[in-house]
Amino acid sequence: MTALHTVFATPVFRMLAGVIGLLGLINASLYPYQSLIGIEVLGLSEPLFALVLVLASAVAVTTSVLLGILSDQKANRRRLALITALIGTAGAALMVFAPGKLSFVLTHGILLPIASSIFGQAFALNRLATQALPAQREGIQATVRAAMSVTFLMMLVFWTLAFGAGADVMWTYATGGMASVALLALIWACWPRDGQTQWQDQPSGLRLGAALAQLARPEVALRLLCLGAVTSSGVLYMILAALVFSETPGRSAADTALYVGMVAGWEVPFMLLLPRYLSHIPRPTLIFWGTVLYVSHLIALPFLADTVWIWAMTLPAGLGGVAMLILPISYYQDLMVGRPGTAASMLALQKLVADVMAALAFSAGVAIGGYALTAVLGGGIAVLGALGLWLADRGRVTVGV
Repeated sequence: MTALHTVFATPVFRMLAGVIGLLGLINASLYPYQSLIGIEVLGLSEPLFALVLVLASAVAVTTSVLLGILSDQKANRRRLALITALIGTAGAALMVFAPGKLSFVLTHGILLPIASSIFGQAFALNRLATQALPAQREGIQATVRAAMSVTFLMMLVFWTLAFGAGADVMWTYATGGMASVALLALIWACWPRDGQTQWQDQPSGLRLGAALAQLARPEVALRLLCLGAVTSSGVLYMILAALVFSETPGRSAADTALYVGMVAGWEVPFMLLLPRYLSHIPRPTLIFWGTVLYVSHLIALPFLADTVWIWAMTLPAGLGGVAMLILPISYYQDLMVGRPGTAASMLALQKLVADVMAALAFSAGVAIGGYALTAVLGGGIAVLGALGLWLADRGRVTVGV
């Protein structure tokens, strides 16, 4: 049975694919245009917008780490997922019914970052549910994650057409809000009830201090910093895409949606193909070469935005992005064996590192040399991170801690 068939045939994996797919709709509505809305529509300065990114990272990592540890301590995953989904719905609603600078800061700096922990919670549950299917674990995880790219692409195609017809960019919060309501309903109806699952979910019983101490160990922290540097290129890409296209003659928000959508479109088949190569090529090697490919598109963005060649860069972006999107999930799960919630929280720690590095590259690049230098700085940081991870893990496919 293929991983794709297993996902469709198994209720818990179907539900998780739905959760991840709805997160794709939310992300495609609220994130590609946040820099454009914050800076150009609402009038935030570029340094202030960078501070919002840092605030968002701090809130996201604090919430995700605490919820990840708590979910491992108590095994109360359904309740936590419902609470965070409700908070995300409130964030989108705030920008729909009361748009403004303060609402933007509250939504993007606090409420949506809290809700982002649902991603890690979903893959923690996925890890638990695949206990009886170890041979299919990577394939199931990649298939579930591919649902986000599919829906991300669908929503971006929708906004490409909508912007072409004259839609206001602020309307993106309406679709994000509707997807948030659907996510809340799906979790309420289908997320397995705590203590009633077919798989074992043994509470860890670890105190908060002991759990945090494990995350702070040098061998863990080093790899976290390296993967944060790698994924900072993706954060920077989401910041730069709308700004670069909006400042390029002949381009518009529709071009932003089309470009981001094409990147997401290439990710889907590559995600489904990736698991078959994991038994032959170590994860750090795949991450390194994936980063090199992804960085090529990031650096090309400000230089080729006014040419037809920019659309060709969506291919290396999609191929390279898969390694950055999929592999860290299982990497952390193998790093923190037996603690899926804590492993999921490391994705938020990684995002904190990525957001801070992207914010620093954005601030420095814009101040010194504009968007082109910003892309080069961000690309250099990502490649150095991938090289550091490869050096740390030479000779090993996974890291047992």
